Amino acid sequence: MAKISIIGAGIGGMSAAARLAKNGHDITIFENSDRSGGKCRTEWFGDYAFDTGPSLLTLPAVYRDLFLKTGKRLEHILELTPVDPAFNYHFADGKSVLFPNLSNPKTYEVIENSFGKEASIGWEKIINRAERMWEVSREPFVESELTSIWPLLKNKNLIKQISEIAPFTSLRKLGSKFHLDPHLQMIIDRYATYTGSDPRTAPAVLLTIAFVESTFGAWHIKGGIGQLSVALEQRCRDLGVKFEFNTQVEKIMTASNKVTGIRTSTGKTVNSDLVVANADTEYVYNKLLDKSVSAARSERRKLRVATKSLAGFSLLLGLDNSKGSPVNVNHHNVYFPKDYDAEFDEIFNKKVPVTDPTIYICAPKDGSMVSAPNKESWFVLVNAPRHDLENGWNWENGAAAYAQSIINKLDKLGLNVSNRLELMKYRTPADLENYAMAPGGSIYGTSSNNAVSAFLRSKNRSKVKGLFCVGGSTHPGGGLPLVGISAEIVSNAIGKA
Repeated sequence: MAKISIIGAGIGGMSAAARLAKNGHDITIFENSDRSGGKCRTEWFGDYAFDTGPSLLTLPAVYRDLFLKTGKRLEHILELTPVDPAFNYHFADGKSVLFPNLSNPKTYEVIENSFGKEASIGWEKIINRAERMWEVSREPFVESELTSIWPLLKNKNLIKQISEIAPFTSLRKLGSKFHLDPHLQMIIDRYATYTGSDPRTAPAVLLTIAFVESTFGAWHIKGGIGQLSVALEQRCRDLGVKFEFNTQVEKIMTASNKVTGIRTSTGKTVNSDLVVANADTEYVYNKLLDKSVSAARSERRKLRVATKSLAGFSLLLGLDNSKGSPVNVNHHNVYFPKDYDAEFDEIFNKKVPVTDPTIYICAPKDGSMVSAPNKESWFVLVNAPRHDLENGWNWENGAAAYAQSIINKLDKLGLNVSNRLELMKYRTPADLENYAMAPGGSIYGTSSNNAVSAFLRSKNRSKVKGLFCVGGSTHPGGGLPLVGISAEIVSNAIGKA
């Protein structure tokens, strides 16, 4: 049994804690804020509840496996329902397409109805390619600990795998090879933003998101996706995990390139056999570890050259339909701009707020997330540049005006927001940096903006002996499914340490 300190009570930290505690380890989680969940939380403001982080769950099998292997069935704790239709996509030319959930054949049918037979055939071809990519990449790139490139180079099926994954082809170029309808190309491009990346440079393998989403579905948890955090905290407590909230870790202590414990901001020292960091790895390597720790130098070099993930600007809108005419929207809605490339230029090149952004609206059809039937809680998200006082955008200024510009656009789209608006709050990348300790408010740490980005992402097993990293900024990446997988990789690695 090892004494393990976990930094951060996010989904990754708690998922690792539950698995490790089940294996008999002595676990304490140190969390800077007053609650668990990290970015994954459901927050109430007056009569309205909002998922202020992830707003859907894909690959629920990851968490079914976690709960089952730690002694509970997920279905006995949380109520999961498929979101059908999965997404409603709207385009600047007035066209739209409503993607059903858990049915590729029905998706091909609605695409044909919206954009024609040729567009439907193109989408079927690209989903088939995405499935082959998933089958090739799932085990070696997603579910396994990526310690180095050498085991992959020794794989006897390497040439075939490279051909399928097309590592030097961007997501945008792959869509062009299939001659996709322009509307569908925008949907494909959007999958790059799931990893905080630019589709014009992000690798084509991100297409696997399309297959995973269409095959394993989009799911909602009654009461909000943040209920997953609540259930995980309870699972940890049942297994003997201890939590120390409102406790900021200011240093990972080391001796001879090996961790010896942690020190909190109050000066308290906690000796530990192992440390698991569920924090942005840029923060871990540049803030929590002394610069003198030589084993961390290679990781710091990778972080310096890696492109940082984009951030997000979100609005929490409480709408009272007794004040104005309601507008029928689906659970998940995406409104694309006329010029999608301009959005990526402004974020990654000009580093300014997007003038005409893609707008994502999550409007849950969940009566437990509002106080009365005539009310709606909308979580609205637009892509945004990082908070960067030196080389980018300062989100401490102009945020209120930007929030109003998004509301104005929602009104122009015919969504009648202003007349019904009872509550409005906004969250900037600077806010995310402050409460989630995410440098610049980058949602996923580093982006996937080049062919070697997977190898620039921080490893789960650090070269600093006894230090392990879990969460969206480490391998295999961001999003609830991958974060859950990273926790399994870390618990298995500790079992082998």
